[in-house]
Amino acid sequence: MSTPDIRVEKGHAEPEEVAAITAILLARAAARPSETKAHRGRPKAGWRRLEREGGFRAPHSWH
Repeated sequence: MSTPDIRVEKGHAEPEEVAAITAILLARAAARPSETKAHRGRPKAGWRRLEREGGFRAPHSWH
């Protein structure tokens, strides 16, 4: 016997309910996005290069 692809974790789902959710998930996966927005990159990196840091910073400083 093979392992099912979908498993009900809590409660009891009738075979028709499992078939309905499977159909919805497959249709959603097959649908192509109508419009994809262009990814706007950040103006600067979200991380800092440690070799460019000024050394010690006081714990109460803003930066």
